[in-house]
Amino acid sequence: MLTGIRVVFIGGDARQLEVIQKFSELDATVILIGFDNLQNQFSGITKAKLSSELLKTADVIILPPVGTDDAGIVESIFTSEELRLVEEHIASLPKHAKVYTGMAKAHLKQMCAKYAIRLVELFERDDVAIYNSIPTAEGALMMAIQNTDITIHGSVCMVLGFGRTGMTMARTLQGLGAKVLVGVRRAEHFARAKEMGFTPFYTEEIIENVYYIDLLFNTIPTMIITAQVIANIPHRAVIIDLASKPGGTDFRFAEKRGIKALLAPGLPGIVAPKTAGRIIADTLSQLIMEDGITGRNRE
Repeated sequence: MLTGIRVVFIGGDARQLEVIQKFSELDATVILIGFDNLQNQFSGITKAKLSSELLKTADVIILPPVGTDDAGIVESIFTSEELRLVEEHIASLPKHAKVYTGMAKAHLKQMCAKYAIRLVELFERDDVAIYNSIPTAEGALMMAIQNTDITIHGSVCMVLGFGRTGMTMARTLQGLGAKVLVGVRRAEHFARAKEMGFTPFYTEEIIENVYYIDLLFNTIPTMIITAQVIANIPHRAVIIDLASKPGGTDFRFAEKRGIKALLAPGLPGIVAPKTAGRIIADTLSQLIMEDGITGRNRE
């Protein structure tokens, strides 16, 4: 149980509703910032405005999966007001407090480091990333079906990257009967991809392998689908970039050449917010209980 722990949620999307519900059930003291338009009426939940005074009593801060942008702005679909997390807010946190988010940009990392506040990035954890890869792959399939006039079965699909998301994406496509090419950077990934029945290649050889593809799924967050690569892709092909913004595709050149290229980060929160929220909720509650944070830390 989380009895006596003050948990402050700052902004978020539909995924946060599952996390709020979980923490309420575990008897935490829950305070919501940036949820003015929230229709759900959770029992025993308090809504408040963002202020340093409020954060002085917080044990846990929970930010949206993307945390803040480079200016400290926190996105929330439940308010029209701007939420900006600044140094003054982080400085006011008790030293035992922890900030949890999915992934943190430099601005948030620098503020927490300056005031010695521990920052936990959930998406850096293997378990969370693997669980999240499931709705990501399902969402990518949905986009592929909506934007092509062929079946996945019998198509030639390329997956760039063989990490947690890339592996799930490749297996899902294979399960539907696609021929799957996998672009990798490491020898062990090449061996594993081959053992799993895929056609592996090293990413520096990408141009030689794109001539006959129907679908290209990218999970590598650096510019890899360059103009040179796009120039050799068939016009019928569709690129679905699953990497975090700005992705790894030259979208300008793709548009110029008439290749459909779609940037699709954050698919779990779009196609399956309930499932994605439960993944975050279960991990967060377990982490906080393991960390031994209690209300007594404030005394």
